[in-house]
Amino acid sequence: MRPVMAAALILGLIDIGVAQAATKPVVGEMAPDFELTLIDGSKVTLAELKGQVVLLNFWATWCVPCRKELPTLDSYYGLQKKHGLKVFAITTEGSVPIAQLKQLFAAMHIPSAKRIKGPYGPLTGVPTNFVIDRAGRLRYAKSGAFELDDLNALLVPLLNEQPPA
Repeated sequence: MRPVMAAALILGLIDIGVAQAATKPVVGEMAPDFELTLIDGSKVTLAELKGQVVLLNFWATWCVPCRKELPTLDSYYGLQKKHGLKVFAITTEGSVPIAQLKQLFAAMHIPSAKRIKGPYGPLTGVPTNFVIDRAGRLRYAKSGAFELDDLNALLVPLLNEQPPA
């Protein structure tokens, strides 16, 4: 390969990497948009959720901490949705087929998603949670299960913030 072509190829790859890095969620910055496809086939975007506190939970059926966290998130959502909380449970690859989870999804208050378009996904493992505030700023992004005290410490101050005008 000629040196000029090699340099152009390397610069092109760097540009692609920079563009991808710019869209990755960064705590403290505006959250990149996403599109969720829910179990019922409907779609939800971040733009449609502006003014609400959004929690994206990535989980898997084989994950023991996920199975403990999901009922906690579901109960918490049931209590806090009237205050502007939206929680979405996003099933990751490697879980059992969606059809086998219909009974679980029917019992949950949390909307369940089978797919997400956007730069979100498990970080170092599942569960992984992303929290976006009412203004659309990413406030939390970590792997690890939430306990009730963690949810209260993180979400109550965000739920007490006024929605943007």
